[in-house]
Amino acid sequence: MSDTPDSAVQTVRKYIEQHRAAFLDDLAEWLRIPSVSAQPEHAPDVRRSAEWLAARLKGTGFPVAEVWETDGAPAVFAEWPSDDLGAPTVLVYGHHDVQPAAREDGWHTDPFEPVVRDGRLHARGAADDKGQVFFHTLGVRAHLELTGRTAPAVNLKLLVEGEEESGSAHFRALVEHHRDRLAADAVIVSDTGMWNETTPTVCTGMRGLADCEIELYGPDQDVHSGSFGGAVPNPATVAARLVAALHDENERVTVPGFYDGVAELSATERELIAELPFDEAAWLATARSHGTLGEAGYSTLERVWARPTAEVNGIGGGYQGAGGKTIIPSSAQLKLSFRLVAGQDPDRIEQAVRDWVAARVPSGIRHRITFGAATRPCLTPLDHPALRAVARSMSRAFDGAKIRYTREGGSGPAADLQDVLAAPVLFLGISVPSDGWHAPNEKVELDLLLKGVETTAHLWGELSTALR
Repeated sequence: MSDTPDSAVQTVRKYIEQHRAAFLDDLAEWLRIPSVSAQPEHAPDVRRSAEWLAARLKGTGFPVAEVWETDGAPAVFAEWPSDDLGAPTVLVYGHHDVQPAAREDGWHTDPFEPVVRDGRLHARGAADDKGQVFFHTLGVRAHLELTGRTAPAVNLKLLVEGEEESGSAHFRALVEHHRDRLAADAVIVSDTGMWNETTPTVCTGMRGLADCEIELYGPDQDVHSGSFGGAVPNPATVAARLVAALHDENERVTVPGFYDGVAELSATERELIAELPFDEAAWLATARSHGTLGEAGYSTLERVWARPTAEVNGIGGGYQGAGGKTIIPSSAQLKLSFRLVAGQDPDRIEQAVRDWVAARVPSGIRHRITFGAATRPCLTPLDHPALRAVARSMSRAFDGAKIRYTREGGSGPAADLQDVLAAPVLFLGISVPSDGWHAPNEKVELDLLLKGVETTAHLWGELSTALR
C-alpha cells in the first residue's frame, strides 16, 4: 500500500476511529485489575494483570507473548518479528503495576472502575502506565493497515514490568538474565509525558541517582555537655559541618571530582529549553515553595533536567524532645542523595563521596556510609536519527506541530536498559501534568491517548529507515 503523507495520516485516523470503542473497552477491562505492586495483598492482581496483558498481546497479533517470572512481581515480554530480514529491532518498555488507590483518598469514583467524563478517562493507571502501554496495541495494527504489511517494519519487542511503582527491585536482574532475547537497536520508553496539552514534546533523557546514609558515632553514650563539651567531638556538630560544606556560595557541589565528565548543555539545547512556555510562578506553586535556588548560571529547568545535584534528605542526632537536655549526643545521621547526569559514573561518585566524608570527619568520630543501589543517567543526543524519527512521527500525529524537547529530572529503570543492552533510549509519552500520576482522580486525555496510537502507527516505518 502506498500513501502520500496526508493520505497516510487519514488512513491511520480512519482505522483508529473504526477501532476506538473496542480499544477503550479493552483498556477499561485492564484498568479494573488493581495491580498494586506495593501492597502484598494485591500480588494475585499483579499476576492477573500480567496474564491479561500477555493474552491481549497475542490477540493483537504478537506471535510470542510470555509472562516472565522474577523474585518479585511478574513481567510481560512480547515479540513480533518483522517480515523484512534486514529490519532493525526496537524494544518498548512500560509497566503494568500501579500506585495504591482508595476512594477515601479523595477519588470521586472507584479508582478501579474506569469512568469517562468530559473526554477524559479516569482510573488508577489510566496514564501511569497502562494507557501508555496499551496504545501500542492499536498503534501496531494501524501501522499494518497503513503499510499493507502482515508484520511490523521493525522487529518489535515489548517488556512490561510489574514492579516499577515499588522500586523495580528485580528489574535489572531480569534484563541481565534475558539480555539476548531483549537485544535491540533502540529502546522506546512509554512511561513519560508531554509538556502540556498544547505543546507536544519528546523527552531526551533522565537523571541518574545515588543515595547514601552516613552514621556518625562519638561517645559510647550521651554525656554531660558541661563536663565534656568543648573537649570531646560532637557527632551532631560534625553532621552539621558536613551539610554546610556540601555546597559552595554558588550552590555547586564541593565533592572533588563530582563534575568530572558531566555532559554540558550545548547552546542549542539551552535555546530549546528556553523556548518552552515555562511559568516559574506556577512551577513554584506546584513545588509548594517560595523561591528558587540552585547552581549559579543555570535556569530553573536547566538545573532540574541537566545539572547534577546533591540534596540533604534527612539529618538527625541528639535530643529532640520538649525543653532542653544538655548533652553531647552519642550519634548523628545524615541521608544524602545525588542526582546524576550523562557522563557521571555512580561508582566514581560513591567513592568520591566516601573520600570527601573521610577527609572531614575528625579524630574521635567513627563513621559508616551505606549506599543504596544506584541508577545511571541516560541521554539521547538531539541529532540521533532515532530521536528525529520519534519527533517526525509525533509531528504527523499532531498535524505538523513543532515538536520540542524536554528531559526528566527524576530517575527510572530506563537507564538499566541502556546500560545492559547498549542501546539508545528514546521516550514516547502523551501524558500531561494535569493527569495526576499517583494522585486521586488520575486520568488520561482520550484525544492525546489516540495521538499516541497515531504516533506509533507512523513510528515503526520511520525507525525502520532511521536505524539502518
